[in-house]
Amino acid sequence: MAIFKHLRVSGSVVAQGDGKLPAGDPDPPPAADGAHGPPVTGEPGSTKAWTWRGDFGASLVVVLIAVPLSLGIAVASGAPLVAGLISAVVGGIVGGLIGGSAVQVSGPAAGLTVIVAGLVQAYGWAATCAIVAAAGVLQLLLGLFRVARAALAVSPAVIHGMLAGVGVVIALSQLHIVLGGTPQSSALDNLIELPGQLIRNHTLTVATGLLTLAVLIAWPRLPTRARVIPAPLAAIAAGTGVAAVLGWDVARVDLPADPLGALVTPQWPDGSWTSIAGAVIAVALVASVESLLCAVAVDRLHDGRRVNLDRELAGQGAANLTAGLLGGLPVAGVIVRSTANAKAGARSRRSTVMHGVWVLALALAAAPAIELIPLGALAALLVAIGVQMVNLAHMRGVHQHGELPVYLLTMAGVVALGLFEGVLIGLGCALLLTIRRLASIHVRVTPELDGSVRVAVDGSLTFLSVPALTRALTAVPARAVVDLSLNIDFMDHAGVTAIDDWRTGYERAGGTVRIDEMLEQWYAPGKSGLPRPVRRTPPVRNRAAWHPLATTLSGRRQLEEGTEEYQSKVAPLVRPLLSELAHGQRPTQLFITCADSRLVPNMITSSGPGDLFTVRNVGNLVPRHGEADPNDSTIAAIEYALAVLPIRTITVCGHSACGAMDALLTPGSAGNMPYLSGWLRHGSHSLDRLSSRPDGPDRLDRLGRENVLQQLENLRTHPAVAAREAAGELELCGGYFDIAEGRLHILSPAAPVTV
Repeated sequence: MAIFKHLRVSGSVVAQGDGKLPAGDPDPPPAADGAHGPPVTGEPGSTKAWTWRGDFGASLVVVLIAVPLSLGIAVASGAPLVAGLISAVVGGIVGGLIGGSAVQVSGPAAGLTVIVAGLVQAYGWAATCAIVAAAGVLQLLLGLFRVARAALAVSPAVIHGMLAGVGVVIALSQLHIVLGGTPQSSALDNLIELPGQLIRNHTLTVATGLLTLAVLIAWPRLPTRARVIPAPLAAIAAGTGVAAVLGWDVARVDLPADPLGALVTPQWPDGSWTSIAGAVIAVALVASVESLLCAVAVDRLHDGRRVNLDRELAGQGAANLTAGLLGGLPVAGVIVRSTANAKAGARSRRSTVMHGVWVLALALAAAPAIELIPLGALAALLVAIGVQMVNLAHMRGVHQHGELPVYLLTMAGVVALGLFEGVLIGLGCALLLTIRRLASIHVRVTPELDGSVRVAVDGSLTFLSVPALTRALTAVPARAVVDLSLNIDFMDHAGVTAIDDWRTGYERAGGTVRIDEMLEQWYAPGKSGLPRPVRRTPPVRNRAAWHPLATTLSGRRQLEEGTEEYQSKVAPLVRPLLSELAHGQRPTQLFITCADSRLVPNMITSSGPGDLFTVRNVGNLVPRHGEADPNDSTIAAIEYALAVLPIRTITVCGHSACGAMDALLTPGSAGNMPYLSGWLRHGSHSLDRLSSRPDGPDRLDRLGRENVLQQLENLRTHPAVAAREAAGELELCGGYFDIAEGRLHILSPAAPVTV
């Protein structure tokens, strides 16, 4: 137990210096949040009492599911029936005490059935127990070294395909028992022998199995109150009750008279070290991956403490070590039991531990009742579980991600060849699919009206995609001006060489090549020998043609180059959005701001096309009601926005170093501009507002802020604005953009608030 002193949960040490777990609850509830949290006194209604009640009720529900499932998995694995109960007890108590999940329930898992059945056939049961114990030690070490999350790196398509293949194998083998026969050594043999099994007459066994299956199928369709009893328990009870009442002579569960005396002592298997090591690794990896995926999935079903995957892996290892030493099946997190535990109201690991205690009590005290269960009923339960493991929702999910071939090949490999071979096939297929995606590159060659050619390359440019790239580049017309745009997220040496060789050859033949890297620079550093790519800032690139240093370009040429850059780089990205907006606009924000060129509304608000209905004028002024010219475009825009558009917010945004505010502070500065002077009279109320405030530094900045608040007051003089605001249908907001800091402040009448 000393190794657990290194594992932590939620930032606190979960084991003390002596290596023992701390005393008290196995998973105490989180502390209440000050005065707003419930009391923690332990009295009725307290958090602790409420948690105990939820855990107790959930443990009773889970045990009703665990007992029949554990017996059925033991039958399917070719192990002694008591081995399933041992693992259910150990998974609950040991896994619950040490594991890192609040609600996951561990025990015999259907996903390990194929492996265990093969080990029992190859080495015998006692040797299989030793392999299980060794797998537990390996899991403990993996948990100690904190590599649990590495198990999540396996493709979900491989995992789901593996479980689906195991489900098919289980269903085919247990179907023979339902029909009164004996399973064959492989899934294909079971499939071949199935017609002959159907011909043979085993009426009573078949009737027991069909009755169990009928209850399992019909149970989810019953009213909610009837479904308080878990479907597996109801199905097994129905099959057992009918067989017992009618006195059917069918094979039944046979438990040892002394369960404790029937514990098996593990024996190290005879065989090569490589085969034994492979068996240990297979059990450890499959159990680990299944447990960790289950823990992640069940974590979404509750709002308590999140799972610690490394601790959970160590807990699974401790449970498997204990189960192997006691003669039990391998243990893993089981999604059926864990889901039932969470939905039944479990709040902590106490529920898992109590469920293990109840299984032990039933095994010791209710053995005669358990021995009434027909094997055909257990087999029917396993058939249903096997069919459910071929999950159509998982198939749809992997199909949406283009990984259905991986799923199907893994499933087929597990069924036809075995679990290990099937997983290898699935991993190989997933790797090939990944390589194919890495090799995929999209090259577009577009002739322009001026005779130039635009070539756009998107994707990852590696040695795998060089053939496709060179094939496309050879189709470029000779002796043209080529604009090569590289929208590349990665480029290796082969990609750099391919582009450089083509560029050199093309220019020697009389052509011109201009290379522009849109995202990160891979080609230029690769050609010059720089060690890593250089990231470019998109806003700088988008203004390249307009940069003040570009003094050699005329205004028209700046416009043309900017337009060309937009058409080649930005238009393809925004075209899908613009196509949706082509038939109309529905902005909810009216944004009134200054005409200053340094203020870009969409940039400072992180908005895009269709988001802002923008009105710009000198000084972001709003004429008061009754003072506006009948032809005033600002008031016309406000009128249109409120009458036609679904506007919910009007924002007035000013900025620092505003020329209009400076003109207000300097009388006569706009004397030779009569239209501007006439317009600025709408700012006189802002000057009055500033004069009523205490003096302070930087009058220009203070006037800019006061002007925003004054324009909001001016807006309220308009009846349409006032009525909508009073009805709660419109919100007025002020903003002030500090150009030097690049920061937008939200203003209130009391004080500015920095955002």
